[in-house]
Amino acid sequence: MDMKWIYAMILIISQAWSQEPGIRNVSFNQGSAVNLTCSNKTWKDTMFVTWEINKQCRIAFLPGGESVDTCNDGKSLRNTSSFQSYLHIPKFSKKDEGVYKCESPYKGGIEYVIYHVAMTVPPYVSMWLEPKNNNVVAVCTAKGGNPAANISWNHEGNASSVVTPDANELYSVESRLTLPKGFDTKSVRCIVRHPCWELERIFVLHDIAPVPWLLILTVVIITGLLAGLLFILQKKLRILRQCQQLEHSNSPSKPPPTEDVEEVEPYASYVQRVNSIYNSSADLFT
Repeated sequence: MDMKWIYAMILIISQAWSQEPGIRNVSFNQGSAVNLTCSNKTWKDTMFVTWEINKQCRIAFLPGGESVDTCNDGKSLRNTSSFQSYLHIPKFSKKDEGVYKCESPYKGGIEYVIYHVAMTVPPYVSMWLEPKNNNVVAVCTAKGGNPAANISWNHEGNASSVVTPDANELYSVESRLTLPKGFDTKSVRCIVRHPCWELERIFVLHDIAPVPWLLILTVVIITGLLAGLLFILQKKLRILRQCQQLEHSNSPSKPPPTEDVEEVEPYASYVQRVNSIYNSSADLFT
């Protein structure tokens, strides 16, 4: 009998045996190597293993030793040293997210597992202070993460957080903590938790003293005055240049200097002047 018919019969019987599938939500860091297990049974007791990925392709090891791979994207079935089967994803990326269904019949039952697989991306964290009326606001952001990060503070107070998704299905979180006037901002800690990190990360405002608002306001006013003065000077310079151009265009133009050139008529006759004294002495010998 064809092995494919045997596989089909086993699959039908196994589905009749199957109970509710075990559903697992997992996430992995971008670029990491991922291993998904369907059962803890060894090949000694396992009939076959088949993985269906996003209802688009299938990777399986069928009865009789036949292997099937319609994904052709680097994923493969491998075995541990104790001959337990697992699905290997060499370099996890966004395209590997989705639903992975595994069926593995064995002697006495069937393992049926559904994985909801997502990719985790670590966020970029920054922290600063902002003025607000007579208070100071500590701002902590965790941008470009997946899933969204969790932000908390080491001081209780009026804190609020906003989560914003972007077009790449990444999330940015901004948390704002209002501090009373005169509060020691050096003691403020921003605590960020994310699945990419095994431990929480704590961020500190290094060597940041209370903001001298009067000094900042003075600098802003002086900068504005200098910018206005520069604008007026540039405008006056432009008007002066236009006046100079206008005066130059209205002044009479001087004719170009002419050069006296002696005109010579073509084929001019040449007259030789001869001294009359020499002429008369010459006539005596003729």
